[in-house]
Amino acid sequence: MKRIWTLSLVTLFVLAVTACTISYKLNGASIDYTKVKTITIKDFPNQAPMVYPPLAQQFTEGLKDIYVRQTRLSLVNNNGDLELEGEITGYDLAAIAVQEDALSSRTKLTITVKVRYTNRTNAEEDFEQSFSAYREFDSSVMLQDVQDQLCTEIVEELADQIYNATVANW
Repeated sequence: MKRIWTLSLVTLFVLAVTACTISYKLNGASIDYTKVKTITIKDFPNQAPMVYPPLAQQFTEGLKDIYVRQTRLSLVNNNGDLELEGEITGYDLAAIAVQEDALSSRTKLTITVKVRYTNRTNAEEDFEQSFSAYREFDSSVMLQDVQDQLCTEIVEELADQIYNATVANW
């Protein structure tokens, strides 16, 4: 009788534990899809003093990609419920980790973008903000040899930052 009682108690406990679940959104988006259905992402022109020609298209496509992959929003050309526009304002190289001989052993590539975000369903969320990300590389390497890889990584990080600032609402 005691064994049946213990088994029943354990079964009840297991059922209670499995019935209580916690739900997480892995993409971090907190979008009310009953109100927000579309997003417009305008081209981000490169207005930085130093220009890397493929960057404008790479950045714009990277930004579109994160919203398409991580939300149910439809990408539209104009008048989306959410809208992102802006420009690339910085593409800068800086010497870091200067050695005894006054030569740099590392170089930092920083990309900065200015973003204007409009939420047509909730104007209180609108903002204009700059976002920056950087990567370092060995100064003995030519920028041309690592530029594509560095830009890919930086664009991904910038897209994540912008995504989190607009729809993640942590």
